[in-house]
Amino acid sequence: MNEDEIQFDENIDEDGGHDEGALIKKLRAKIKELEEKNQEYLTGWQRAKADYLNLKKEEDKMAKETVAWANASIMSEILPVYNHFKLAMSHVSEDQKKESWVQGVMMIQKQFAEFLKRYGISEIKTVGEKFDPNLHEALTHEEHENFEPDVIFEEVSPGYLLEDKVLMPAKVKVTK
Repeated sequence: MNEDEIQFDENIDEDGGHDEGALIKKLRAKIKELEEKNQEYLTGWQRAKADYLNLKKEEDKMAKETVAWANASIMSEILPVYNHFKLAMSHVSEDQKKESWVQGVMMIQKQFAEFLKRYGISEIKTVGEKFDPNLHEALTHEEHENFEPDVIFEEVSPGYLLEDKVLMPAKVKVTK
């Protein structure tokens, strides 16, 4: 006989009848025991499910980071090209911006920027920002009357973040 089965023959009284009070007590005790086991199993299942979902999220995050950093080496080669492209476009005069070929090149620049954004690359803010050695590379420290000390007053070369990690620090000039 299975341990979960209740043995009815133990509850037979002297007259050959059943002691209903003892049987009810035994049934209630067994129901309580089974409810406790049920709760224990449910809690264990819920914990296992939560652990599984957390593991899945962590694996997804790691896979995304792996892909992002695999692309980082390619992006670090593309970014100097993008910087030169932006520099060339900054020399286009207002009169030339009305010409169709310049508008086409400006559209390419916009698409280039959207491409970088799609891959999690953003430009590091510089001019007017407080110098941060984690984001910026100071090329010089100079006196500048329009800025407070340790504030970037000129960007020499833009820097970039991949998500929240520095891919290329911004090269800047900082006030003394």
